[in-house]
Amino acid sequence: MLPLYHGGSVVLNRAKGEAIKMPIPRSEYLSNVWKDGIFDGRVVFVTGGAGTICSAQTRAMVHLGANACIIGRNVEKTESVAADIATARKGAKVLGIGGCDVRDPESLKRAADRCVKELGAIDFVIAGAAGNFIAPIAGLSSNGFKTVMEIDVLGTYNTVKATIPYLIESAKRNPNPPGDGLTGGRIIYVSATFHYAGMPMQAHVAAAKSSVDSISASVALEYGPYGVTSNVIAPGGIEGTEGMDRLSSTKTDYRETAKHIPSGRWGTIRDIADATVYLFSDAGNYVNGNVLVVDGADWRNKGTGVGRDLSMQYPNYLLNWAETQKYVKTGRKEKPKL
Repeated sequence: MLPLYHGGSVVLNRAKGEAIKMPIPRSEYLSNVWKDGIFDGRVVFVTGGAGTICSAQTRAMVHLGANACIIGRNVEKTESVAADIATARKGAKVLGIGGCDVRDPESLKRAADRCVKELGAIDFVIAGAAGNFIAPIAGLSSNGFKTVMEIDVLGTYNTVKATIPYLIESAKRNPNPPGDGLTGGRIIYVSATFHYAGMPMQAHVAAAKSSVDSISASVALEYGPYGVTSNVIAPGGIEGTEGMDRLSSTKTDYRETAKHIPSGRWGTIRDIADATVYLFSDAGNYVNGNVLVVDGADWRNKGTGVGRDLSMQYPNYLLNWAETQKYVKTGRKEKPKL
């Protein structure tokens, strides 16, 4: 008997003994305010598309009519997630391109060209490929810092360079504001809030994400006259994601830490997917060069911190890092299969 995927659960197909992917309920990744078909015939290109947040963003777009191309380093994972996302809408086309490193501009260009060849266009881009881990400056090597900067910053820049010609074409086809409600020529970058006030053990990510925000602003200024919009989504802590696994302590009590967030809860992937739909939709026509923070006002509260539980108080957990780090999750997984 082979397992079936159904909303994250594994069931058995006793009749045929084959794996069939079933759609995840819409309520898990998309609120009910959006009308079906608002992205009909459009194509979204997503780096980091196999990740928890970016796959939800993509799934929401596909459910609402778009076709998609997701990019990743791990071939097997990228193709599997693409097949799963395709279940969001009957007739959807979702292309998974693995073995693509955003640090390599030629690799990204080939992926963008293939997306257009097979799906017909690139109307929307989500630049979501990112790297992260917990480390104080004392425990952060130059190579570790460089790696995050290359994935986040260089990868974002390469994504812009590979896709902007297609976004300009899409913007030309889809004047802003649209007469028919259909849009195109838009890019979103998935950032973070660490650099707003600083965050211990995240110097590398704060530096990288502040650069991503700056790239977005430059794209808005330089390509706004062509009809392209460029915006940032800055998620807070999103429950049940790979990022949360990397940035939390093994002793974390999520119900307790959520009390320190002004909105009283951790974010969900649906919160980020809804923000994505808003910026890409007819409702977001005049939003350009903006940063949309989706974190329940946590950044206003200086954030709950990363890699520590409630008993770890600043600055003691930094001064006693050797004792503290045994509780920090590494987030390490098997090396990608290229």
